[in-house]
Amino acid sequence: MMVWGLFLLGILVFLALDLGVFNKNAHVISVKEASLWTTIWVSLSFLFSGVIYWLYATDKIDNVDALVPMEASLKYITGYLIELSLSIDNIFVIAVIFTSFQIPQKYQHRVLFWGILGAIVFRGLMIFFGVALIKKFSFTTYLFGAFLIFTALRMLRSKQKPFNPKTSAIYRNLRKVMPITSHMEGQKFFVKLRHITAATPLFIALVVIEFTDVLFALDSVPAILAITSDPFLVFSSNMFAILGLRSMYFFLANMLDRFHYLKYSLVAILSFVGVKLLLAHHYIFPEWMSLGIIALSLLVGVLASMKKTK
Repeated sequence: MMVWGLFLLGILVFLALDLGVFNKNAHVISVKEASLWTTIWVSLSFLFSGVIYWLYATDKIDNVDALVPMEASLKYITGYLIELSLSIDNIFVIAVIFTSFQIPQKYQHRVLFWGILGAIVFRGLMIFFGVALIKKFSFTTYLFGAFLIFTALRMLRSKQKPFNPKTSAIYRNLRKVMPITSHMEGQKFFVKLRHITAATPLFIALVVIEFTDVLFALDSVPAILAITSDPFLVFSSNMFAILGLRSMYFFLANMLDRFHYLKYSLVAILSFVGVKLLLAHHYIFPEWMSLGIIALSLLVGVLASMKKTK
């Protein structure tokens, strides 16, 4: 439990520094600044695999699946790459939400900051219940596997439809339960209008982003559970992917239309982890194979997209 406490404390300390020091004043985050933070977060994420190795080598953490240190590190890296790849679709939706609600660039970081706090809570709950289900009812691996393959096929066959947040069910329901103002008041989430308190577009964007993150987690959490059911590995890889998502958003938001073939990479990844879950009780894929297939799928999608845009 001490390791869990220290890990959560580390996340909270960084988030406090992020909002209170690094981004104390609202400003437009440049591509240069975003690329720097993206590099930092990706580097920290991979370096944490060394911490994972040490934790499992010294029995500092409850090793529920009796993993050897190298196996635990590879599972963590594989899980992180899955989360990172599936986050790319999330980045596109976030960009559409900000555009739809006309959120100025200098306030977007504030929305993403509070969105991360919510994501930590919701992802944590989904991981806890997902792991508990797999541990208690082994047949749920078949359900998760079938769901991921269905998701991959739906992604492959569906044509990309423009996402309009203002026609979404969450936005329509929000309008029914609270007054919403159409104009911004700096970086405030709520403003006083005569005798009522109204939500600003900033708050509405936050709620819609939070809701879409939960929907994306329905794919990503079962996907990483195909790699491991060790709660710490699942949670830590999720958290590093989420924390890096903000800087990745500012770095990639204007370049997403260049990744034409990344959709097929995601289809390949979801299909593989779906098959892995379906065969979990019959065949164990080596960790190097899982990591290699996922990394190769991402690499091929990125390189093919770069070649097309030349």
